Amino acid sequence: MSFILKAVFLFLSLFLFSLHKTKAEHYKNASSSIARKLASGCNYFQGKWVYDSSYPLYDFSTCPFIDPEFNCQKYRRPDKLYQNYRWQPFSCDLPRFNGLYFLEKWRGKKIMFVGDSLSLNMWESLSCMIHASVPKAKYTIIRRGSLGSVTFQDYGVKLLLYRTPYLVDIVNEKAGRVLKLDSIQNGNAWRGMDMLIFNSWHWWTHIGRTQPWDYMQEGNKWYKDMNRLVAYYKGMTTWARWVNLNVNPSKTKVFFQGISPTHYEGKDWNEPSKTCYGETQPFFGTRYPAGTPLSAVVMNKVLSRVKKPVYLLDVTTLSQYRKDAHPTVYSGDHTGTDCSHWCLPGLPDTWNQLLYAALI
Repeated sequence: MSFILKAVFLFLSLFLFSLHKTKAEHYKNASSSIARKLASGCNYFQGKWVYDSSYPLYDFSTCPFIDPEFNCQKYRRPDKLYQNYRWQPFSCDLPRFNGLYFLEKWRGKKIMFVGDSLSLNMWESLSCMIHASVPKAKYTIIRRGSLGSVTFQDYGVKLLLYRTPYLVDIVNEKAGRVLKLDSIQNGNAWRGMDMLIFNSWHWWTHIGRTQPWDYMQEGNKWYKDMNRLVAYYKGMTTWARWVNLNVNPSKTKVFFQGISPTHYEGKDWNEPSKTCYGETQPFFGTRYPAGTPLSAVVMNKVLSRVKKPVYLLDVTTLSQYRKDAHPTVYSGDHTGTDCSHWCLPGLPDTWNQLLYAALI
């Protein structure tokens, strides 16, 4: 093995060992940071799922914003119980979402979701939740490529979506498509917002035909590939640098959506022969067998170094419990079994309730 290969191997080994070694520490620090930011002193992200007959918060047939890939009831999912679970923190209650209050509080403001299709999932959920509170309010919808907006005209509240799965740039060059680990030219479109909700992880794991880049680049160094957790750390560090340089906390609130889990492998919840297909109930244990994903550990490490205030919507664990809440085959715009996105109404509504709780 050459000296260079040995050096690369040593770097990866030390990096991954560091992630494992500090996993509990980073997770604890992130939870402590979240708890400190909650005025009530309650950690909303530690709790359990309980049945609540007053859920869901809206009807799929009356919401004009749901894409076919999330519209499970429209595409004849036979069970409905997944819509009736409410997240119950151990030491407090989540405030029930009030769309009219949300619109009044953010009157005249611009709120942007930035990220991949999980940002799309959350953006559509929030639009539906608000619409259910003010069903007669005028609205406009614009969808153009990677950009989308829902504007509630009577209140001047604009919910925007900017699709960019890596946050950092992908650029077409002579050599091919290049994932720039140290560049965020896209960020120019994020300026001037009153609230930013970021998300990125799922696309960092894509390989083969679903991988939208041919090379990675950092500075003058080009890579055909690298360990994806290392690449994710580098890309998110670039994002953190963008936040530090471009966000004015007195003008803009910043959230990170957190790592949304998948449920393709039943071994994650101690049922190796299963996937999310056919699951009709959450995982009700006290500790999810798969534990905290390393991607969440990486993100916590990045967030610990951001100088500007960034609120982590720590949805990972509570979402891990929801093996029942994916579209599976009940989707109008997704082939195969979908165990990565979420039905609407469904889990993303809870993510938005947690966002609402953080804001009020």
